[in-house]
Amino acid sequence: MPDIPFVILIYAFDLFGTMAFAVTGAFKAIEHKSDIVGIIILSIITGVAGGTVRDIIIGKFPPNSISDPSYVIVSVASAVALFFLYPHLKKHWNVFLKFDAIGLGVFSITGATFAYNIFGLNFLAMAFAGILSAVGGGILRDVFVNEVPIIFVKELYATASFAGIVAFYLLLIGNMPLYVASVSGIIITTSLRLVAMKYNWNLPRAREK
Repeated sequence: MPDIPFVILIYAFDLFGTMAFAVTGAFKAIEHKSDIVGIIILSIITGVAGGTVRDIIIGKFPPNSISDPSYVIVSVASAVALFFLYPHLKKHWNVFLKFDAIGLGVFSITGATFAYNIFGLNFLAMAFAGILSAVGGGILRDVFVNEVPIIFVKELYATASFAGIVAFYLLLIGNMPLYVASVSGIIITTSLRLVAMKYNWNLPRAREK
């Protein structure tokens, strides 16, 4: 696949991931009785925070979320849509969890791809950028509503992100086309997260007395 179509594909994935995470932010805000302004703010924070911090750390300034208004527009549109649709969705908590899983998968690999485009096959940079993109917005979302971040207490989360990035890296090492490696990494991360939720897979925890 030519470079330009792939750049467009990753951009589309990034906007989709922004929408997915923005929906989770709006969902959480509504659950905590926020008004429309609070819903929009938390939606924007959840949708763009991880990618913004990633861009700043890897030296891309201004970040995509500032230079390209599409990210904020998508977040605001997601918040407004959920504001009106919430009465029909409030009984479906699994909707929130599925959007969170999709956002995790998409942001893990788009973040790793951004690092790859700058640093090449540097696994540490790819893993750092991918995981930061994937969990940064969700951590802030949960902290803002005074909850323990989902990454610390729920089934495989950051681990799913890491596994998808490892698969992405190995596929690139194996000379697979970049778009194949990206789509595969997104599917692996999202699927692992969904399966972990279904079967309640967790990492070991410290024993209590």
